[in-house]
Order: sequence, then C-alpha cells, then structure tokens
Amino acid sequence: MNDLIDVPRGLNDVVVAETTISDVDGDAGFYHYRGHSATALARTRTFEDVWHLLVVGDLPDVDRAAAFDERIAAARSDPRMPELIAAVTARTDQPLAGLRAVWTLAASVRRSRALYDLDEAGRLDEAIAFAAMASLSLAPVGGPVVGAAAADGRGSFPSATSAPSGLVADYLRRVTGHVPDDVHVRALSAYLIAAMDHGFNASTFTARVIASTGADMASCLSGALGALSGPLHGGAPARALDSLDAAGDDPGAWIANELSAGRRLMGFGHAVYRTADPRSELLREVAQRLGGARVAQALAFQREAERQLAQRRPERPLHANVEFYAAVVMEQCGIPSAMFTPTFALARTIGWTAHVLEQARDPKIIRPSARYVGPPFEG
Repeated sequence: MNDLIDVPRGLNDVVVAETTISDVDGDAGFYHYRGHSATALARTRTFEDVWHLLVVGDLPDVDRAAAFDERIAAARSDPRMPELIAAVTARTDQPLAGLRAVWTLAASVRRSRALYDLDEAGRLDEAIAFAAMASLSLAPVGGPVVGAAAADGRGSFPSATSAPSGLVADYLRRVTGHVPDDVHVRALSAYLIAAMDHGFNASTFTARVIASTGADMASCLSGALGALSGPLHGGAPARALDSLDAAGDDPGAWIANELSAGRRLMGFGHAVYRTADPRSELLREVAQRLGGARVAQALAFQREAERQLAQRRPERPLHANVEFYAAVVMEQCGIPSAMFTPTFALARTIGWTAHVLEQARDPKIIRPSARYVGPPFEG
C-alpha cells in the first residue's frame, strides 16, 4: 500500500483525536481539566466535585454537588455488589484482577448494553455506576475491613454510605481498617484528583480505542485497567518506594551505582514534561505537610537524584515525577505499597469514563494500519 503514513514509534506527538477533557503542556509544566488548573482543583475541591467536572462537564454548585453525591452513593449502595465482590475476593488476592472481574460480572448482572445502543443519559449512568464500583472492589483485597467480611463468606460489608465524609474517607477506612483523620483524607484526595486524567496516556488511549467500537462500559474500563497494570505505566509508585528503602541514609552512593549500571531511577523523568512535573510539586507540598522521617528521606533523595541526573544529562534535566511523591503520600496515609497501583486506578477510572463518554459520541472507529516487514509471500 502506497498511501500509508509513517508516524513516530509509540505515536509520540501524533494527534489521534480531539478532546475537551484535559490538556497537558509539557514545556510549561502545566495541565488542566476543562480549563481549570488540575493542581488548583486538587488543592481546593473535593474528589466528587472534580468527578462531576470530568464526566458531566462543569464544576457543580452546592445543590448540584449534593445531587451528584447522592447519585454516587446510590450506585455504591447497589444491593447486588456485596455478594458479587465477595465471590471475586474469595478467588483472588490481586486487587486489579479483582476489579476487572467485578466489572465483568457486574456488566452481566446489570445486563449492560453496548455504548452504541445507549443514549447520552444511559451512557452517563453506566459511567457513574462502574466508576463507583472501583473503590468498593479494590479495597476488599487490600484492606482488612471488607477483606474480613469477604473471607468468612457472609459478604457482610460495611455500608457504602456509612462514611459521611465521602468516597475518599470511606476508601481509606476500608484499606487501612480505621477511620481516617481529615488530614489524611485531604492528602489522598489531592493525589486522586491530580491523577484523574493526564492526556492520551496508554490506558486512556486503550479505553478510547475500545469505546470507538461501541463496546460496553465494562469492556472499555477493563481494557484500560490492563494497560495501567504494566510497570511502565501504573506500577511506578511502589518501585519508587523500593528505591527509597534500598538507598537508606546514603542516597548519593546508591543513586550513582544505579545510574552507572544504566538502570532507570523509578519516579524520575516523564515522557511529556520538559520541566518539573506539576503533580510532583503538588504532592511534595502535601508530603511536607504530613511530615515525618520518610518525607525528609524523600526530599534528600530527590535533591541528590536530580543533581546527579543533571550532571549526566545536562541537555535534559530529569525531575521527580508524580509517582515519586505519590508513593510517599500514600504510605503516610497508611496505604500499603501493594495498593499503590490500585489506588492510582481508582483515580484514573474517573478519567477513563470521561474519555469513554467523549469517544462514544464519535461514530468513527479507531483503526490504524501496520507496515508489514516480515518475509515475502512465497505462494
């Protein structure tokens, strides 16, 4: 075929769609959700408010926020969910695998229809319902509260509406086993809001490719979750914490050894940003407010890592990215490292649903081509 268009590997800098959801300016070190600074939202708004912004299209006033909260609570209180989640958690100890299974089973139980066959209101119902399942489905495996209920086979889960402080407080309660204080709820909320969406990353693009076929919401989200599970996408926070543990009190020597061996420093550098990652700066502020020895260690590690990286690559200094301080903040909030990527998935699910809704409005299927470079046909 002579009409193929060659593009960079990985589709770098190739525009594949138009979106009104978010934009990332890697040169300026800035990103926004529908015209609102994402980091400003993380500092000032609730998780639910920004959820509304992404999937409905605007920030709600007090009355509309209350109505949206009620809609989320209703979705999380679906009486079919406890038994469904118990069935999954009895068979897997992997949070992401459990969430994929819950989404698949829920689609069957709900008799979810293809997005192609739903109107806008029906698609929004699906988006809210499946996003609302995430915090309930992820916490049982990683957390003692729901995990204990699932283990005894009774499915006697704590009420999804028993935590008036909102979804984030309830998620922390389920994962840690105790009622969180406001400081930790606000800290985790800031991270979750900052991580909700970030351009056409691998998982978001996957969700949109599946949505372009007209498939159901669960299929779109499950595909995106599969992409997120890769260590080059959603697995970095836990690995960044491993680096802090390995470096101990002498980060300079450990970092020098890693770089000399040609190994990558997890939590540093970004495919888009050419300056400081605004999400990292936000979460560093959050971490400093939380305080503690781990935070002091992270600050020292960042200073030394960026110094050595600048010496080795003066043409492109590499800075701490969102994963580095995300790991520190989540640990300070009591979240175990095994739940770092699942917690990232909880945030990003909101962005995925927004992109699925947007893509579903476009009747064009995403269908690129490949250039064949194998052996010629001998027939």
